[in-house]
Amino acid sequence: MVDDISHEGLRALLRAEGVSFQRLKTWKASKDPRNAEKKARVEYLHAIADREITPEDGDPEIVFCVDEFGPLNLQPRPGRQWAPASGKRKEPGRAPRRRMRATCTRTAGARHLFAACELGEDKLYGHIKPRKTRARFLEFCRYLRSLYPPATRIAIICDNFSPRQTTKRDSRVGTWARANNAEIAYTPTNASWLNRIEAQFTALRYFTLDGTDHASHKEQASMIRRHIIWRNNHAHDERLRRIVAKANVA
Repeated sequence: MVDDISHEGLRALLRAEGVSFQRLKTWKASKDPRNAEKKARVEYLHAIADREITPEDGDPEIVFCVDEFGPLNLQPRPGRQWAPASGKRKEPGRAPRRRMRATCTRTAGARHLFAACELGEDKLYGHIKPRKTRARFLEFCRYLRSLYPPATRIAIICDNFSPRQTTKRDSRVGTWARANNAEIAYTPTNASWLNRIEAQFTALRYFTLDGTDHASHKEQASMIRRHIIWRNNHAHDERLRRIVAKANVA
């Protein structure tokens, strides 16, 4: 019977049966010994930000998700763009489409975007730094803290990258959090999907990096800042919110 049905007819038949062609994804189970505890706390903070529950005494009122995006090198990046038709449909006499240059060495160094998403208002914030160190992370945390009055308790959800942790040798992160009415909530190991900032990086890469060949870090940073500004100005666009909600489904 299948041999007698066209490709389009088969697709229509499968859609009618509730079947679609889908990409398979892999996942990795967390071996974090505090997996359940950390996951429960992060999900509780998500519920506060989504206004599904009312914060209790001592709970944060504002919730940020923080992570780094990068490294940001100066290099030609593959991508898609609108361009005149090529091949058999190419206009006679038109020169072939220009190819992107190749790079063997990148001498301009790398940059890193420290990014945060304030879940309640669905707004993005970002600072570009030359390195991913504990000092740079705390600089960004101080900026996020400055967005709200000191009496307003905030939470910062992030992963277990070592510069964000309090250790026996360096307790600056924990000391800063206690002194500034802030909570640092860590996602379990191998559970980055609990950090909602991850869903924003796909769009950021698509709009600012794909198909580009930025000449300088200043030019690249300007494109990223322009995207963040546009994104925040359209944070309450219903179409955009549906896409973000779909991306945040665990």
